[in-house]
Amino acid sequence: MFAISSLVPFDSYNPLWLLLCALALDAYVGDMNRLFQVIKHPVVWIGELIAFLDQKLNRENRSEVNRTIRGAVVVVFMVSLCFVIGLGVTWFGQNYPFGWILELFLTIALIAQRSLFTYVRRVAIALNEHGISGGREAVSHIVGRDPDQLDQHGVARAAIESLAENFGDGVVAPVFWYVLFGFPGLLVYKAVNTMDSMIGHKTDRHKSFGFCAARLDDVLNLIPARLAGFWIFFGSFFLPTSSPFKGLKTMFRDARKHRSPNAGWPEGAMAGALDISLAGPRKYREGQANDPWIGDGRARVLSKDIKRALQVYVAACLVNASAIALLCLL
Repeated sequence: MFAISSLVPFDSYNPLWLLLCALALDAYVGDMNRLFQVIKHPVVWIGELIAFLDQKLNRENRSEVNRTIRGAVVVVFMVSLCFVIGLGVTWFGQNYPFGWILELFLTIALIAQRSLFTYVRRVAIALNEHGISGGREAVSHIVGRDPDQLDQHGVARAAIESLAENFGDGVVAPVFWYVLFGFPGLLVYKAVNTMDSMIGHKTDRHKSFGFCAARLDDVLNLIPARLAGFWIFFGSFFLPTSSPFKGLKTMFRDARKHRSPNAGWPEGAMAGALDISLAGPRKYREGQANDPWIGDGRARVLSKDIKRALQVYVAACLVNASAIALLCLL
C-alpha cells in the first residue's frame, strides 16, 4: 500500500487512478479467498438480502402481475440501497485520510478479473489430469448447465463460453460503470447482476418476479458487452495462433444468434479468434437449449483451446486496463 500511495496522488482522491490500481492489485491478489472465509464477501451480503426478499415477496399464490410489481420493487430497493452505500464509501474516501483504502479494497473484491482466470484455468488442468470426470466437476463451478451431460469437448466449450461472457459482465461492465459513476455505479451494477443471476430466470418461480432484474441487467450490459468483444479482438493480436479479424467478423455476424442480447458479442469475438464454435445445443438444469452455433470453426474443442482462450483473456484485460490508464493521463 505504501508503494502505491507514493506513486498515485490519492491525497486528492482521483477515482480513475484508484480504479487502475484496483485492477493491478486484483491481477495479483485475486479474490482473497482466505480473507472472505473470515468475513463475508460483499456479493454474499447482496445475495443474502436478495434471497430474503425473494422468499418474503415471491409467493406462488400471487398473480403474475403482482409478482412482477413486487420484483420491480425489489429492484428499486436494491439499486437505491447500493447507490446510497456506494455514496457513503466514496464520501468516506474523499473526506478522511487514507479513507480511499476502503474503496480500493471493495473495488478489488467486486472485479472478477483474476478469479475468472483461476476458475477457468482449473477446468483445463482438471481435463488434462483427471479426464472428463475432473473436467465436469471443475466446470460445474462456473456454468449453469448440467455438467453430467457434457463430453470432453462440451466441458471445454463451456469453460471458454463462461470466460468470454464473464469477461463482459465480471470485468468490463464493473469497470465501465465505475468510470461513469464511481464506486456507487460499480456497486449498483454488481447488485443488478447478482439479482439477474439469482432471480432473472425464465422458470415458473422467477419469470415474473425476476423480469425487471433481468431486463435491467440486459440494459446495463448493452455497451460493456460490445466493448468486451472489441477488447477480445484487440487482445487476440497478442496470440500468434489466433485470427483477430475472423473474430471481428464472427462477432458482428453471430452475436445476435445468442439467446442473450449481450453474451454473443464477447463469445463471437472469442470463437472467431480461436477458429472454434461455441454455444449450440446444450442442456441446462431447467431443460434443453437448442441454440445455433456461434462461429464456424471446430466444435471439438480441447483443453489446449482453453489455454489459448486464457491467453487472449489476459491480453484483453491488459487492453481494458490500458483504456483506463489512457483516461487517467487525459
